[in-house]
Amino acid sequence: MATPAAGTRLMSIDALRGFVMVIMLLDHVRETWFLHLQVTDPMNARTIMPALFFTRLLSTLCAPVFVGLTGLSAWLYAQKHSRAETSIFLVKRGLFLMLLELTFVGFAWSAKFPPQTLWLQVIWAIGVCMLVLAALIHLPRGAIVAIGAAIVCGHNLLDGIVLAPGDAGYVPWAMLHQRAAFDVLGITVKTTYPVLPWIGVIALGYAIGPWFAKDEDGNGAERRRLLTTFGVAMLVAFFAIRGLNIYGDKPWFVVPGEGLRTLMSFLALTKYPPSLLFLLLTLGIGLILLAQFEKLEGGRISGWLAVMGGAPMFFYLLHLYVLKAFYLGALAIWGPNKGQVFGVDNLAWVWVWYAALIVPLYLPTRWFSNLKKRRKDIGWLKYL
Repeated sequence: MATPAAGTRLMSIDALRGFVMVIMLLDHVRETWFLHLQVTDPMNARTIMPALFFTRLLSTLCAPVFVGLTGLSAWLYAQKHSRAETSIFLVKRGLFLMLLELTFVGFAWSAKFPPQTLWLQVIWAIGVCMLVLAALIHLPRGAIVAIGAAIVCGHNLLDGIVLAPGDAGYVPWAMLHQRAAFDVLGITVKTTYPVLPWIGVIALGYAIGPWFAKDEDGNGAERRRLLTTFGVAMLVAFFAIRGLNIYGDKPWFVVPGEGLRTLMSFLALTKYPPSLLFLLLTLGIGLILLAQFEKLEGGRISGWLAVMGGAPMFFYLLHLYVLKAFYLGALAIWGPNKGQVFGVDNLAWVWVWYAALIVPLYLPTRWFSNLKKRRKDIGWLKYL
């Protein structure tokens, strides 16, 4: 394989990862202070408050970009290690992420300890995807592309397969493609992120790795052209397929006399598991953003974002427990004011809390990111 280019491209990957982490913070602040107004999947365009709809819609970019960049990062790792070493690393890191989901991440989302419910969410899904990718990287690149594209484009054909508790294969199918719940040792396990479509995403992320090899012109123009071209093509495919309204997600509808809610219906896409249309829209935007972040080389904002993206797991765990501490403190002081939970009355407070937390969370993340760069001798730091 060609030698990967260093510097700006790696910074652009970290900057994009940092960008979606900052967006993720907004969604988790919403989950903390607006817990009493949960959103459905896909969001109900007839009933949901438009401001809440678009606040939630913004965050849908996060998971696809996370998973796609994980695949791309695996390719970059493979350029400095043998395929066997890369597979071993992917297995170790994948198992580590799955363990984190079942412990520290799960505890942060649970209202009680020990938790009575575990949600298998994005960290779990990335961990499982890394285990699968550990095997896929031994295939030719064309085969990886074919497998990834077939899963992303074709998995909605399986939507009609719905199993009930007690049916043969119910638990494996819930893990793969059907958002469902089952009991394990008295604990309810909910498969929030069925993993099959995400396996397709990580495979395609790995497959675009050669675009990040050194360019003959040395400035990455060809790579940026590829990223932008494929990103725009995915957005065109999204609008074309969504307009036909026959495949790729639940049908959209026209709300007579309400153009905004008609638009909301058009953009209300299924995330659990991610539909073809959901992935076309979010990954298309992600590819375009990745190309744009390369153009922002040396910029102050992209530098800040790259710091965030350089220590993603540290930031993820930190922000979950900071939000949990604030919520438990508010609940202890004021008690449940929205049924059984505490919440704010106005969505604007969610945005206020979000803006107020960015810098306090950035500072310790910057410290840890710098620590990772200084202490290459501490092997376990790379897992965070």
